[in-house]
Amino acid sequence: MPLIESCASISKSFGSRLLFTGISLSISDGERLGLIGPNGAGKSTLLKILSGQAEPDSGSISIRRNTRVGYVPQQAEFAPGHSAAEVIAEAIAGERLDEMERSARINQTLGRAGFTDGAVRTEALSGGWRRRLAIARELALQPDLLFLDEPTNHLDLEGILWLEKLLAGAAFASVVVSHDRYFLDNVVNDMAEIDRVYPEGIFRVEGGYSRFLERKEEFLLAQTSHQEALANKVRREVEWLRRGAKARTGKSKARIDEAGRLMRELGDLETRSAKGVSQIDFTATERRTKRLVSVEAISKQLGDRTLFRDLSITLTPGTRLGLLGLNGTGKTTLLRLLAGELAPDAGKIERADALRMVYFDQAREQLDLTQTLRQGLGAHGDTVIFQDRPIHVAGWAKRFLFDSGQLDRPLASLSGGEQARVLIARLMLQPADLLLLDEPTNDLDIPTLEVLEDSLTDFPGALVLVTHDRYLLDRVSTAVLGLDGQGTTQLYADYWQWEQAQLAPKPKAEKPGAASARPASGAGKKKLSYLEAREWEQIEARILEAERELAAIRAEMQSPDVVSDGMRLHACYQSMQEAESRVAALYDRWAELEAKQA
Repeated sequence: MPLIESCASISKSFGSRLLFTGISLSISDGERLGLIGPNGAGKSTLLKILSGQAEPDSGSISIRRNTRVGYVPQQAEFAPGHSAAEVIAEAIAGERLDEMERSARINQTLGRAGFTDGAVRTEALSGGWRRRLAIARELALQPDLLFLDEPTNHLDLEGILWLEKLLAGAAFASVVVSHDRYFLDNVVNDMAEIDRVYPEGIFRVEGGYSRFLERKEEFLLAQTSHQEALANKVRREVEWLRRGAKARTGKSKARIDEAGRLMRELGDLETRSAKGVSQIDFTATERRTKRLVSVEAISKQLGDRTLFRDLSITLTPGTRLGLLGLNGTGKTTLLRLLAGELAPDAGKIERADALRMVYFDQAREQLDLTQTLRQGLGAHGDTVIFQDRPIHVAGWAKRFLFDSGQLDRPLASLSGGEQARVLIARLMLQPADLLLLDEPTNDLDIPTLEVLEDSLTDFPGALVLVTHDRYLLDRVSTAVLGLDGQGTTQLYADYWQWEQAQLAPKPKAEKPGAASARPASGAGKKKLSYLEAREWEQIEARILEAERELAAIRAEMQSPDVVSDGMRLHACYQSMQEAESRVAALYDRWAELEAKQA
């Protein structure tokens, strides 16, 4: 496939810290590349460089002329006071479109992202809907190449499935930094990992994440075998040197030089192979109580909406309950009820005497970002107390992949993944009977996720987990509680059973007078807005006009003058492709508007 962009031998440092060096990468038409790597490897920085948001310290970047590039950062920023429609309008302000085309582009883009009301203010949007709007803003530019940095963060499961379908069926190429393993398996057709363990700093495999794991294991096994063979050879050469060999002859001198080269190669290989992994181990109390928390027929309302009613669950040691539902269905509210931060409207929650709980807040409000890393890790002076024994704060920091030189840095200067590790480190100091974890996986790299999974699986107390990471949910939870946000709750064996239940046909039931001022997931048909009604009246004429333009271009391509002129033929071909895309987009939009009136 034709190349869209390539980079050769690019390097980047921040101060004295080297992120990566000598990275070479290419992206082709139709490619969906997944990019992974440990926290601090430079994934986000590489994405910014490739998308033109940052410059490398060295190396070269080539991009095909007239390529449209989109970039979705980890944190979506919008101008205050703007509506969703205004955000899209601002993004396409430089496009040469008439009023009707501009309106159609805005409505079509918002519709693809699941918005039913373009007037909704960005300040009123949840994290998941802000993420959708950030993606929609780039889609409006009709990119040829789209870069997305952790796009599943803050999306609920419906949002993730929407994004999977969007990217898997897109005509544009994409590069995605993500730690969501199911997402990577479902979307990408190429995988690359940035890590110093690889000789070239990057390892790339054609296929999804599962295929990547197979090839990575083969590579690391081969590298380990090579390292062992090299270590044996170096050992023999060292013994030879110790016997007092003197560089009197050319042959002896050459062997000494070769021994030095082998030692340097082995040292480089050992340095690259040394991998640090966070050591996560939540401390449990030795409580023998069979029943930790008993929830009896509780109900909770948010405004005029009942989140759940008559909910009864019992948490015992060994219970690992996952909470599933769309954004706004009450998952975090239920955690706060269990933690005692909120009271139920009806029913009761009984907790065992002196119950000890640890609560991981997805907003990480427990962290004071003005504190230093030393303070954030929970140090009292130079020590922390873990499992009733003192540990020097430098050793505690190392356990979470921080070095002693970072101890006096403010938490605000750390990445999202590093801040998550700090919060986990602090919570580990608190012995607990019950863990309440609200989206603990955001920003964590895959190696840290794997350690977190092991720790949670081994935790002997009870656990209630809210996460959009389906892999972690499947591996950790012993049961799943589904919430629909309309009062109904249902227990499932696992995530997949819950997903099948969501896909099953449901009786249509529209609430009379339901407000449409917020984004919705499509539950129930919506009437056309004023702008959509105007668009509907003219869309057939626009389709006919677009088809006439396409027919004219096709006729021009058959002209002998064009066929014999390579440059004109190429220009006509590009025009034909653009015209075909316009016709297809108009038909898609026509179907969307027609469906809304059904």
